[in-house]
Amino acid sequence: MKNRLRKLGIVMIAFGVIFAGSGIFAFTQVQAGNASLEAFSTAQNVILQYNDDGELIDRGSTETAAAILSLLEDDWAYPVRASELDPADPLVNTATEYMYQMAVIGYHVLHGTQTVVLTEAVEYEGETFAAGAHEFAIDGRYWTDFDRRHPLEGPARSQAWSGTVHGLFGELGVGTVTASTLQLGLGVSALLFGMGLTIMILGTGLFWVGAAKEEDLLPLPLPAEETRMQDPVSV
Repeated sequence: MKNRLRKLGIVMIAFGVIFAGSGIFAFTQVQAGNASLEAFSTAQNVILQYNDDGELIDRGSTETAAAILSLLEDDWAYPVRASELDPADPLVNTATEYMYQMAVIGYHVLHGTQTVVLTEAVEYEGETFAAGAHEFAIDGRYWTDFDRRHPLEGPARSQAWSGTVHGLFGELGVGTVTASTLQLGLGVSALLFGMGLTIMILGTGLFWVGAAKEEDLLPLPLPAEETRMQDPVSV
């Protein structure tokens, strides 16, 4: 029995070492990913703006920054982590910062205006649009909210939601997913290491019990009733 306990303890210690080693390896990969993401963000040098009080601003306005955060949290239902919006580190390199920067672009597109120039008068659904420049308010329209056949909405859509905007959205989205995946990887590495450490402790305990001398293994005390039954005097 003791020999079996020692063998089982050795096996558990081996598995614990494997799990702990996997956790350490995963942690090194997460750190490498973080270093790469940091280098990429530094190369792009995209930073958020804060005032002297540490408040987010956009084009000098805290009200606009608050509206952008509202778009991100309320309309897009993104779980903003305030701790990731750090005035001491304005570089865009966390999931929340990537999403906020995406919301900055989206906010100004949604609340902007586009100048559409018609070279000749155009009639559409009973309405005539004269030749010349027309100011068209986007008024919260996303890409799919425009009437492409409309002489003003069609051109305004491609001007507002340009290829550059879509490209920036895609790039920032990749940054968000990458940062979130690295956070998940950190949690997985900690879980693996913790499991490995726990298994090693249990395995060490089994080996210790199996290696103990007979005199070190104290018999369990019997209940009082069983003790009286085995006492010849009481019989």
